Amino acid sequence: MGSTEQQLQPRPRAAKNDIRICDKCRNVRIKSLKSKLEAAAPGTEVKVECKSYCGPCKRTGFVFINGRYLKGETEDELVEKAKPFIK
Repeated sequence: MGSTEQQLQPRPRAAKNDIRICDKCRNVRIKSLKSKLEAAAPGTEVKVECKSYCGPCKRTGFVFINGRYLKGETEDELVEKAKPFIK
């Protein structure tokens, strides 16, 4: 029996952070918030989709990050509140 060498390829790493923003939110600009969050968490894909969180979403901007909903009046405030929860 001949031995065959198998090259082990590393498994793709799962994203460390789960960051989501709502595409229906009227309190922040989605494109700029997404780019700011991606800059704060390099290598993380920020998902943009409806989060069915319409009550608070009507009143203030929010971001869902690693299991937590964070709210803020501005994009910069949201990014600052998200930073402690970025892995």
